[in-house]
Amino acid sequence: MDNEIFVIGHINPDTDSICSAIAYAELKRKLTNGKYKEKRAGQINSETRFVLETFGVPAPDYINDIHAQVKDIEIRRTKGVKKGISLKNAWSYMEENNVVTLPIVDESNHLEGLITIGDIAKSYMDIYDNRVLTKAQTPCTNIIETLEGQLVVGAPEALLSEGKVLIAAANPDLMEDYIEKDDIVILGNRYESQLCAIEMNARLIIVCDGAPVSKTITKMAQNNDCIIIRTPYDTFTAARLINQSIPIQFFMTNNNLITFTTEDYIEEIRGVMAKKRYRDFPILSKNGSYIGMISRRNLLDAKRKQVILVDHNEKSQAVDGLEDAEILEIIDHHRLGSLETISPVFFRNQPLGCTATIIYQMYQENGIIVEPKIAGLLCSAILSDTLVYRSPTCTEIDRISAEELAKIANIDVEEHAKKMFAAGSNLKSKSPEEIFYQDFKKFTAGDLIFGVGQINSMNQDELESIEEKLVPYMQKAFKDHGVQMLFFMLTNILEESTELLYQGNGAKELLINAFKLDGNSDTIYLRGVVSRKKQLIPALMLSLQQDNN
Repeated sequence: MDNEIFVIGHINPDTDSICSAIAYAELKRKLTNGKYKEKRAGQINSETRFVLETFGVPAPDYINDIHAQVKDIEIRRTKGVKKGISLKNAWSYMEENNVVTLPIVDESNHLEGLITIGDIAKSYMDIYDNRVLTKAQTPCTNIIETLEGQLVVGAPEALLSEGKVLIAAANPDLMEDYIEKDDIVILGNRYESQLCAIEMNARLIIVCDGAPVSKTITKMAQNNDCIIIRTPYDTFTAARLINQSIPIQFFMTNNNLITFTTEDYIEEIRGVMAKKRYRDFPILSKNGSYIGMISRRNLLDAKRKQVILVDHNEKSQAVDGLEDAEILEIIDHHRLGSLETISPVFFRNQPLGCTATIIYQMYQENGIIVEPKIAGLLCSAILSDTLVYRSPTCTEIDRISAEELAKIANIDVEEHAKKMFAAGSNLKSKSPEEIFYQDFKKFTAGDLIFGVGQINSMNQDELESIEEKLVPYMQKAFKDHGVQMLFFMLTNILEESTELLYQGNGAKELLINAFKLDGNSDTIYLRGVVSRKKQLIPALMLSLQQDNN
């Protein structure tokens, strides 16, 4: 991860959430050498997409979970080996690198199998017949390396695929009875034995003790397509070592391999590891290329993802896995929520109409010039969150900031706001699900969890069309979220009013009590209420507290 730090807004991002994340990540990059990366935890709505396209800024990458992943732990970069190397070479590599498992890869670095120290030990302890060397398709080069030999006659790449391994300890007359075509014969410096093996069509003879091979034997071997290898080892040692030349593919495991990718979550692979008795597990990239190995011990050193939260401080509004992450900072303008941190963090919370206003202040405080495109994003966020200064959450600081940013971005506030809201409120063609989640948040009051969504529009006819879609969908959303109450604000920006849809036992009664309404009508209409943060949520919270008392 190279200490990459995510700057991220809430799970149903609005324009402020997205633009503040982009602007604050840019500010942090200019102030430090850290790798700050803006992210989004949900889908971008039409209004925000219009803003990004207007100022030529790409949308942040999507991330839906920040639990620790395999890429957050140290992966042991054990080099992959080819399946044709000998057992001896594999053992030497394991000793040199202090590993117990070797990955076997092909020419494209894709995993073909695994071999462990246990597999090699088993190859010694198990009893194999004298044809195992040829069953394994052992190449001559492996035998030369294993016996530290010298090739006298033949090609090193030749494969031994037929015959058995014999030790020629008897006299030539007896040898003729048990040497067959394509056999591998281990013998000494006796000319007669060498000659007999060649005449009996042995495929390979191994001359021990470094004994010289005569020109006559060499010539005969060439004529009979017989390979000759000289080794400095004695006959006993050569016979003991020769099985170490077998290619590791003969003993490797290549079926039902348990592998993970760098994107896998540690909580998920921990369970898989617990059910298997393997020491090490291969890690692959997204395209299937081998990267390295991990063990259970590596999981203990997993690094938490580092995050900065903007425009929220409620766990219910945060990306999944936040409890696993290290929160470094919180920049917000909402009420204090239920979020807890393991260690102290930089927390900046101001009673302003928009998080983007706080971000702009931080640019000014640090003497960093705001680039036009960033100014455009911050200005748009303020205009969106304050409903072009109409929201009661809007302060004079928000207004002044937006006007200054508009000059930097070279935009007309009223004209830009109309285009932005028109793009955002063009919802007739969208599904009820898309409309519902355009700006939806969950809140907690004691043991009660409730959700509130909101749509702003300058067109009352459009709001009525949206209402027809949302009323039946509200029932499904209520069941899906498992909350006690669900509300949705249909806000008319020009009339500065909101119609409230609701679901859940006690939801209507809560609204009636909170806003002192007449309970005779099923329609909840709130004149002068346009802000979820400053008008709706505080009223609901106060009413809930009074009910509890």
